[in-house]
Amino acid sequence: QVQLVESGGGLVQPGGYLRLSCAASGLPFSSYVMSWFRQAPGKEREYVAGMKWSSGSAAYADSVKGRFIISRDNAKNTVYLQMDSLTPEDSGVYYCAADRATVILIDARWYDYWGQGTQVTVSS
Repeated sequence: QVQLVESGGGLVQPGGYLRLSCAASGLPFSSYVMSWFRQAPGKEREYVAGMKWSSGSAAYADSVKGRFIISRDNAKNTVYLQMDSLTPEDSGVYYCAADRATVILIDARWYDYWGQGTQVTVSS
C-alpha cells in the first residue's frame, strides 16, 4: 500500500521558515519523481518543487527559486521541503506527490499518488 504522509506545516510570520516532510512507503521510490504542490483557497493546485529520487536533480517553480530547497533522505524514505523567507503568498495546503517518470513534470494530472496535505499559513 502506497503512503505519502506530510508533516511540518503550521503558522509562521512573514520572513520566517518551515521544513515540510513527506514520509513515503510502498513503492520503489528510486524510480519515481517526488514533488511538492500547493493549493490556496479558490486557486488551482500549483507545482512548487520536484526531485528525481534516483539522481537528486531538482526543479523549482519561479516563485520559490532561491527560497525553497527540496531534498531527500534515502535511509528514511523521506522528502523534505525547506521553505525560507516565507510570504503570505506561500500560504496554502502543501501536498507531496509521486510520479513514476524519468523527468520532473509540473502538471499535477501526471502524478499517481498524493498525500493528505499539510497546512501552511504565513501571517503576522
